[in-house]
Amino acid sequence: MTIALILVVLLIIGTPVGVALGLAGLAGMFSIGGLHFASLAPAKVFNGLNIFPFLAMPFFILAGEIMNHTGITSRLVQFSQALVGHFRGGLAHSNMVASVFFSGITGAATADAAAFGRTLVPAMVEQGYSRPYACAVTAAGSIIGPTIPPSGLMVVYGSLMGVSIGGLFATGILPGLLICLVCMAIIAVFAKRKNLPKAAQRASLRQLLGHFKGSLLALLMPLIILGGIVSGIVTPTEAASVAVAYALFIGSVVYRNLSFAALFRMLISTAQISAVIYLIIGAASIFGWWLSFNQIPQFIATFISQLSDNPNVILLLIIGLLLVVGMIMDINAMLIILAPVLVPLTEQIGMDPLHAGIIFVLALNISLMTPPVGACLFVLSSVTGEKLERISAELMPFLIGQLILLMFLAFTPEVTLFIPRLLGY
Repeated sequence: MTIALILVVLLIIGTPVGVALGLAGLAGMFSIGGLHFASLAPAKVFNGLNIFPFLAMPFFILAGEIMNHTGITSRLVQFSQALVGHFRGGLAHSNMVASVFFSGITGAATADAAAFGRTLVPAMVEQGYSRPYACAVTAAGSIIGPTIPPSGLMVVYGSLMGVSIGGLFATGILPGLLICLVCMAIIAVFAKRKNLPKAAQRASLRQLLGHFKGSLLALLMPLIILGGIVSGIVTPTEAASVAVAYALFIGSVVYRNLSFAALFRMLISTAQISAVIYLIIGAASIFGWWLSFNQIPQFIATFISQLSDNPNVILLLIIGLLLVVGMIMDINAMLIILAPVLVPLTEQIGMDPLHAGIIFVLALNISLMTPPVGACLFVLSSVTGEKLERISAELMPFLIGQLILLMFLAFTPEVTLFIPRLLGY
């Protein structure tokens, strides 16, 4: 109880999540066996990070940095506007479609939120959208990024739980597209009530083909990644390095706007982002060891099992726990600490490992846009200067819609497993 209190206090006073987890875990190890146990912390960090597929994350991040620098983001937005910009609230619809395209480049919700917060939000405000609503649309669409492959969260989950990362990538395609459709439906329902601006004239077929041609190189990236993994030509880690090589080719040979100075800055940015993720994973390994030593995971699993023996009720309890804890803790840390506890419960109720994996990922992704610690909300608030509470208020319809979709997918495994089964997983 004391160690949990230490963690809570550290988080409240603003200590970075990775540092807070590490200090709390270290204090827990010291309380068990003094300096002898505490000296084991570096080994726990090493073991927590010594997982080969984790190498994929910095490669995917670097590929996204390069593709963003080459102007792919603006091309994807233009293509999205050509597709759906003629509807009422066309730029909001374009935001969602662009999030689908953008997800195949970065696989990170915060990267999506930051990119569109700087580009699409100002454009939406200029067309007459309120800034809180423009931020809410961007936040709602940002979680499409870590759902459709490539997804860093899926790499972590698959590596920890021994689940096929390629299979998880395939499982995320349909749910990601459904998130887009649900959000676009919500935009359409409230379009008249909110008096959303009517878009410009429908793009001609010639304009549509022109924008498609300009975006084709970006649209090919997820196909190359997933195709290489499914065909067995490359592993997920090798696919990530192929993505970097592809992005370098586009930037240096096709668009010719990638300089060594810019690449150096992107390498530094990639190292910084990766370091934060790895710090959290390593620190969570220490804290997770302390939890296991005190049999807290077993207690949680037993407690949930004793509440009901109904598989549907157990699944609801698992989802509820992920959503609630995700509101106050970093999702990477949550995944490392809770997945070993909750995944065995999904096995007990007969869930397919891929189905369980995508439900975990979706629930954690939704927590990225829920206050008080929704990372995407903080990014958008920082980038646009809009107040967090005003964004949260406009976000409610999207949040409710995505929660309903999550429940639908949780209890209809045949939907989530359709594509992976089609691909042989």
